[in-house]
Amino acid sequence: MVEENEDLKEKIVDRQILNLPKEVKFCTRCVMSNQRPRITFNKEGVCSACRYAEYKKTIDWDKRKQELKRLCDKYRSKDGSFDVIVPCSGGKDSSMIAHRLKVEYSMHPLCVTFSPPQYTDIGWKNLRRFIDSGFHHYLVSPAGDLYRALGRMCFELYGDHNEIFDRGQMSAPFRAAVEHNVSLVMYGENGEAEYGGTSDYNESPGLPWEAFEKVYYSENLDEMARLAKELGYVPNIQPHDLDIFRLPPIEKLKDLDIQMHWFGYYTFWEPQEHYYYASKHTGFQSNPEGRLEGTYSNYAQLDDLTDSFLYYMMFVKYGFGRATSDAAHEIREGRITREEGVALVHRYDGEFPAKTYKIFLEHLGITEEQFLKTVNKYRLPHIWKQENCDWKLREQVR
Repeated sequence: MVEENEDLKEKIVDRQILNLPKEVKFCTRCVMSNQRPRITFNKEGVCSACRYAEYKKTIDWDKRKQELKRLCDKYRSKDGSFDVIVPCSGGKDSSMIAHRLKVEYSMHPLCVTFSPPQYTDIGWKNLRRFIDSGFHHYLVSPAGDLYRALGRMCFELYGDHNEIFDRGQMSAPFRAAVEHNVSLVMYGENGEAEYGGTSDYNESPGLPWEAFEKVYYSENLDEMARLAKELGYVPNIQPHDLDIFRLPPIEKLKDLDIQMHWFGYYTFWEPQEHYYYASKHTGFQSNPEGRLEGTYSNYAQLDDLTDSFLYYMMFVKYGFGRATSDAAHEIREGRITREEGVALVHRYDGEFPAKTYKIFLEHLGITEEQFLKTVNKYRLPHIWKQENCDWKLREQVR
């Protein structure tokens, strides 16, 4: 076992996977596992996300709404020029945020999208519907050959092909803020608080810059460029090839007084309500084919054809998948019971994304053999066991 773990350390670049608790436990209130990075459980076995959900019920949301009004009053432009950047995929959450800022708070948003690896038909249509409903918009698209090569590297070395997409998604809005001299960038929810992570910033309307870099840029882009070159993923990579994925220098962001805030700090965060809102006001539509692979829902994260493999690899790496994430959040909102959540997890979690499998292989330029080799590399021995030719979770939520 020691040799096996040492072998894993040699082959896996993602550091957080090597620091997981070796005893798998599940929250006694929702269905989330302690294998989620940075989540914490109290002595009653309740996860930090569930505790935050309870805390949210005690917040004076009318007071928070007034805080948002004052914030908008401070940054609102007098001449109609852009005064807030909204990272926006055309999905339910970001569409709701942009619309409410424009209509309720008389702001003038510029919406910014960093292109996902491959658009779905419904994702592209939702984005176009959103733009057509009355919003200025930037779409940032990296060079396809570079994007695919880095996606393959991130899949094989980090177990997450979207690692490089995440970098672009977080940096593009701030690059636009610098370009247009806009001081306010409005993101959605504080994911660390809502889904289980560090609680250091639960009371903060946004992240200070040093913390932002630490939480969202844990993997250094220059190190990724070095690996891409030395390991032959992008042998001719140049120093500025990754600039499109790079956050502007922190000192420059500070000098320009650019701030990031969470809309979820100011308003109660309810994804299902956002779906209804975006459907009514920006033309958002759910997945026409029904539920998404790996879960029971049909209206979240619809834009990327390869997204199901992000969740499938999450299931492989941590032993919980998309259905767990969806059910845990709905339990916290009181929309389903824990018993219902457990049943949904058992039915859908870890479902293989067969519909987009060939598309994923072609996108990364890998064979089935290479895919399976990478997948099995991330099956940690305290989470998985092999019975004959099948892999089984050692522990499941009950």
